[in-house]
Amino acid sequence: MGSVHHANAKTTARIRKEIQDSQESIAVLAKRLSLNPKTVLKWKHAGRVEDAKSGPTNPKSTVLSEQEEQVICEFRRITKFSLDDVLISLRDLIPALTRSNLHRCLKRHGLSRLPKEELKKPKKKFKDYDIGDVHIDITTLHIGKKK
Repeated sequence: MGSVHHANAKTTARIRKEIQDSQESIAVLAKRLSLNPKTVLKWKHAGRVEDAKSGPTNPKSTVLSEQEEQVICEFRRITKFSLDDVLISLRDLIPALTRSNLHRCLKRHGLSRLPKEELKKPKKKFKDYDIGDVHIDITTLHIGKKK
């Protein structure tokens, strides 16, 4: 599979390798390849031909706190709700929660897609209750560092 370069990329992996292997001067290489001498100099000393990873090394939310992200992730693990159901359920608890930052949070923690085997499991039907009865399930969410 070929590598994908950004729209303004002037060099490919082949050209970068050629720059690194060449004995010609920076100015000669730049003129021959129609590149800026700074670009040639960069790739001459790069030690690699692939683009560096763009984006943050440790991605984190600028909107949600770590505790809020823990609540979201634990809620998703326990309930296995869809994205929209998680959003509706947690919107009152976390006012800054939007569909997009919820999706980014789940993606960051590997929870954006439920495993297929869990999706295939038939859901148990709730016990039938008389009209007026209420069934409540309770769970505990621990927020904080584990010992």
